[in-house]
Amino acid sequence: MLNERIRILIVEDDPDMAELISDLVEAEGWTPLTAPSAEEAAGVISRETVHLVLVDHNLPGTSGRTFAQRLRAQTNIGIVMVTAAGSAADRVLGLETAADDYVVKPFEPIELTARIKAVLRRTIPSLKHEPEIDRKHEPAALRLGDWSVDLKNRRAVCLNDPAKSLTSAEFALLEILAETPNLPVSRAHILDRLGAESERYIDRNVDVLVLRLRRKIERNPDLPRHIQTRRSKGYVLSTDDGELSP
Repeated sequence: MLNERIRILIVEDDPDMAELISDLVEAEGWTPLTAPSAEEAAGVISRETVHLVLVDHNLPGTSGRTFAQRLRAQTNIGIVMVTAAGSAADRVLGLETAADDYVVKPFEPIELTARIKAVLRRTIPSLKHEPEIDRKHEPAALRLGDWSVDLKNRRAVCLNDPAKSLTSAEFALLEILAETPNLPVSRAHILDRLGAESERYIDRNVDVLVLRLRRKIERNPDLPRHIQTRRSKGYVLSTDDGELSP
């Protein structure tokens, strides 16, 4: 995953939307900065190191598009327009004048984070070679209810019913969540890590894969204790009721 050194400026005058996007940014391990107007955003950029700017199209005072044009004339910072204006003409004009990409409200969280990653990789080539995640807290084995999971040897056994098994995609999901136990993992990151499986589990269908895994390892899938949802942030493997082995 692109790491916490990445600083993303969110130029958005709607406080609720700014908070939502900030949560998504933090869930990916990046640092969010916010500004409610183009004028304040310019001040932030003059004081702070910023790697990418998310710009709302309709801002008070200077419009998001005008701000993006001015910013592009001065710097190569990545720019993603975030707006409710969704016509083809608006998209083309936004991209031709300044932006590296364009996201239309309402958007899926996975779409926004995926576009941010794509722009960051284009504008900061060195990020292509950075390790995705710090795995120093990743356990080698864990116990989840009736299941004994050996992550090192990639084995999962249901002690009460050895005939049960996990599919490769289900085990891969469990591995991804186990890399950072008790911390949320975004849907976008899960898709990135699923690799070849991502062609089958796209967009919100990650939720379907999570549901399948819950049905196998949770004693009550409707009240999950091990694989929990964090609103706007993704999923977390909770080990409060389980056991870890280093």
